[in-house]
Amino acid sequence: SMNAFRQLLKAAGAHPPVGTWIMSASPLVAEATGHAGFDWAVLDMEHSPVDMMEVVQMLQALSATKMVPVVRVAWNDPVLVKRVLDAGAATVMFPFVQDAAEAARAVAATRYPPEGVRGMAGMSRANRYGTVPNFFAAANKQVGVIVQLETVQSVKKLEAIAAVDGVEGEEGPRRVEQLE
Repeated sequence: SMNAFRQLLKAAGAHPPVGTWIMSASPLVAEATGHAGFDWAVLDMEHSPVDMMEVVQMLQALSATKMVPVVRVAWNDPVLVKRVLDAGAATVMFPFVQDAAEAARAVAATRYPPEGVRGMAGMSRANRYGTVPNFFAAANKQVGVIVQLETVQSVKKLEAIAAVDGVEGEEGPRRVEQLE
């Protein structure tokens, strides 16, 4: 199946998808937010107490809703990334990406070899504990990657960062507006 966040972006047209942030570690808060009408939400592990088990529980709670979860990892670290992917995250947000090399490292952390450095796990929540046929063959194309540009220096490198294969965004020609 295609990445659900990517599908939201493609289907947007005149009605861009509306999202929110979940800073609570509570699966009940996540579930309630999932039923509140938002299209997507960021489950934030960077600036909140959310840890791995809470992410699992929040993703479980959200699986009963239509809201698409995006998990923001605390840092661009392949160990953190593999753990949230194994927990079932399908789209990962990376904070504080400074240049194309860091964006490429972020993408590599979400891809199995030879395209990346994601570690293999025969049984995880992501592959329904080993029951998804051809999971490893299809997984690389299904993970979404969102990078955050949070400094003047990174915004100046926006075109190079956006050109990194695997970084999500508009398809087709990209228009970059200068920030004064």
